[in-house]
Amino acid sequence: MEKILEVKDLHVTFKTYGGEVQAVRGVDFHLMKGETLAIVGESGCGKSVTSNSIMRLIPSPPGKIANGSILYKGKDLVKVSDKDMRKIRGVDISMIFQDPMTALNPTLTIGDQLTEGLKQHKNVSGSEAKQQALDMMKLVGIPNPEERLKQYPHQFSGGMRQRIVIAMALICEPDLLIADEPTTALDVTIQAQILELFGKIQKRTGVSIILITHDLGVVAKIADRIAVMYAGKIIESGTKKEIFYQAKHPYTQGLLNSVPRLDLEEDDLIPIDGTPPDLFSPPAGCPFTARCPYAMEVCDKVYPFHSKLSGTHHVDCWLQDERAKLAAAFSGAGK
Repeated sequence: MEKILEVKDLHVTFKTYGGEVQAVRGVDFHLMKGETLAIVGESGCGKSVTSNSIMRLIPSPPGKIANGSILYKGKDLVKVSDKDMRKIRGVDISMIFQDPMTALNPTLTIGDQLTEGLKQHKNVSGSEAKQQALDMMKLVGIPNPEERLKQYPHQFSGGMRQRIVIAMALICEPDLLIADEPTTALDVTIQAQILELFGKIQKRTGVSIILITHDLGVVAKIADRIAVMYAGKIIESGTKKEIFYQAKHPYTQGLLNSVPRLDLEEDDLIPIDGTPPDLFSPPAGCPFTARCPYAMEVCDKVYPFHSKLSGTHHVDCWLQDERAKLAAAFSGAGK
């Protein structure tokens, strides 16, 4: 499979009156053509900052990409000019944002908003743009597209608005689609429909997808691989099976324990106690140490080695060090 995106040692900071926030701290991941990668983690872990960095949408000032590279088909997006980046956005890489109402212009018809990108980037005629807009509306499941094309966003339900936002992101046939919390504002039934739609569109178009979410339950159906972020770092990554059934990092295990399960009799969810660390001055060791039930002295002092558990499964955790495993075997710790 072709590697369409590779992020290497990405660091993103924000200067504030209180100091410099190290929002993303050395993130590495890649995406293959036609693959869905889910980046998960609680609020404030750096997921959206990472996705906005790929799109070069980090406001500067106060933010900046302090280090690293973002290779899209071999081209480093960190180094391309603003003019060239504008040509890439919407055509090669598109993004779906959290709230569909704020992503749509309330003063323009749905038709005007769908065809705007085509006219700007593809140089097609008005009639061609309209036909492509109608085809895209049918693809995302909008009924009566001819009539709906003339309507305004306030005439659509939340789920229908999200479908329009997806149509806008896909109309120029991008190779990469970034979906930032695309179902957060929707009820559970509509969430399922939107996620099913992503799978349908991917099969039909072959688009690669990065799905940003705080909810592991959301990605269970459509993700091929999962990267778990915490305090600006990817602390575990692997295939969907490896993360759901063989998770090694205590934070990943905590996220899984907080997902509602219909196959268990217990009603209570198991929360992760404590709060994430202050990213004005991140800890030298593992950032999860203060909340980890298995923390050792070394965890607080030195960031753990990057352990490769398989060709696809990686974790940053001292518990995977052979010395820790040996100690656990004698003491019974971690059982």
